[in-house]
Amino acid sequence: MLQKTNRLTLVEQVALQMERQIESGKWAVGTRIPAEPELMVELNVSRNTLREAIRALVHAGLLKTKQGDGTYVCSSSVLGVVLHKRIMRSDTMQTLEVRHALEREGAHLAAQRRTDDEARELLLQLERWEAAAARGDMDGIVTEDIRLHQGIIAASHNEILIELYNHIADASQDTIISLTRYEIGASFKEMHRHLVEAIVDQDAERAVAAVHRHIAESKAVFEVKGDEQP
Repeated sequence: MLQKTNRLTLVEQVALQMERQIESGKWAVGTRIPAEPELMVELNVSRNTLREAIRALVHAGLLKTKQGDGTYVCSSSVLGVVLHKRIMRSDTMQTLEVRHALEREGAHLAAQRRTDDEARELLLQLERWEAAAARGDMDGIVTEDIRLHQGIIAASHNEILIELYNHIADASQDTIISLTRYEIGASFKEMHRHLVEAIVDQDAERAVAAVHRHIAESKAVFEVKGDEQP
């Protein structure tokens, strides 16, 4: 028999308000949240209620308390925490396949929805990636590659897709770094240019084809290198 839903408790309401501060970016990852007295006044709650809400967010993985120093934001959303834990238990190839599936749909949507400003920024980001590759700057290649793919996903204008991709990319960064260090040959450079140019030209089929090629070549690299770390 279905039961009536209960209203949120005061602790749950406070925790939800604090969670919204984190998800909105007002309390960024790595920053310390306001001190207890300030939050008690702002939220109009008792110290005990506030501490219970903080404990709930610590348990959820959004906050981390450092003795004698304060409480810090350690994740931007509950979804990020859950995905990170799940990916840590997953096979590397499966994680790679999921990331590429998101990239494929992201490229398809970006080709349809990108703005003129986003098209210009993608071309500039591609140039930064190519410049890092030409210099043989491995750290730069990794950084610019991640930014390029995040820019493509952002141009999809699908908020859920963007959030999923960013969390999965963060959680699987070691794998991304390891693969990217090997993905600097001529074929990968050509693939990146084809992908960006297809999105700029608003050719969704070409964009998807470029991602398919990337997926195939990344899998080939993985099969040879396995879980080798950079």
